Amino acid sequence: MNLKTFKKLKKIKNEIKKNTEDLLLNNNSKKNKKYIFILKRYKLYNNIMDIYKKYKTQKKDILDLIELASESQEEQLLKSINLEISILLETIKKSLKTIKKSLKEKEINKNSAIIELRAGTGGNEACIFVEEIFRMYTMYFKEVSWKFKILNYTTNSYKGYKEVIIKISGKNVYNLLKYESGVHRVQRIPETEAQGRLHTSAISVAVLPEINKNFKISLNPEEIKRESFRSRGAGGQNVNKTETAIRLTHLPTGIIAECQEERSQHKNLEKAMKVLKDRILNLKIRKQIKKLSTKRKLLISTGDRSVKIRTYNFHKGRVTDHRLKKSFYNLEEFLNGKIENLINSFKYLKQKA
Repeated sequence: MNLKTFKKLKKIKNEIKKNTEDLLLNNNSKKNKKYIFILKRYKLYNNIMDIYKKYKTQKKDILDLIELASESQEEQLLKSINLEISILLETIKKSLKTIKKSLKEKEINKNSAIIELRAGTGGNEACIFVEEIFRMYTMYFKEVSWKFKILNYTTNSYKGYKEVIIKISGKNVYNLLKYESGVHRVQRIPETEAQGRLHTSAISVAVLPEINKNFKISLNPEEIKRESFRSRGAGGQNVNKTETAIRLTHLPTGIIAECQEERSQHKNLEKAMKVLKDRILNLKIRKQIKKLSTKRKLLISTGDRSVKIRTYNFHKGRVTDHRLKKSFYNLEEFLNGKIENLINSFKYLKQKA
């Protein structure tokens, strides 16, 4: 176990002590929001510490067995000790994996996510498709009673959007939506096509976990380039006389976040900083997932933009999910937000490292 993980566990141990005190003070009002929040955090932290205690016991057992082996010359006993040590080492490996996974989950707010939609190949047609997929998702969010808010958007001079960023809140949002990450391809005859030829365009969808309110990701202000500009409206024209829109660039990673939704520069800066932090955290998570991706029998998208996950064929009224290897012949319903069955399908897929 590395020093960083050990420090995190030590911090959690202190949190448990504090949470226990808070629970004793608040246990008379079980409907109290603060009590519910403390209880959830206590259960999560306590679970991590239980695994850590088992890990420490197993580690001690191995040291005792090594000591016993050093004092014995009996061949059969030594074989038995070696076998037991091998079993314990495998158990410790699994315990450490569980601890790391639990610590990572602690950093993610599963009840909140950010979806980024961006036009890819296909020019105007891709921008129109961004708008259609944006509409599809928002209709689905309303159907399942999730709240959503547009954080940023960039319109296209002809029609549609070059980019849309939305924040979604609701029960288990991130775990359900994370499989939407990847390239969404559209095949149809564009309205501007005079000869009736079928065109293929694509947009990218990236679902990012939102940083938990209790998890702090520290950024060095000297490593962030800040720029201000005037907010843009339809057709690219400036809608504000003052430069209230904000663009932030994280120099070490090259990650960019911008916001122009608010009239106040301060509020735009706050939102852009939040998006930047979420993207940096997502980058760290993606790097961890990528290490395991080659061992998986079925590729579940990690947000890698090169992964084509779905095709929407307007000519045949068909939606094909390439990971499920399954087609649905209800394109119109699908684009009207009836996507719950498809999204739920991924809950039952097992990802084996």
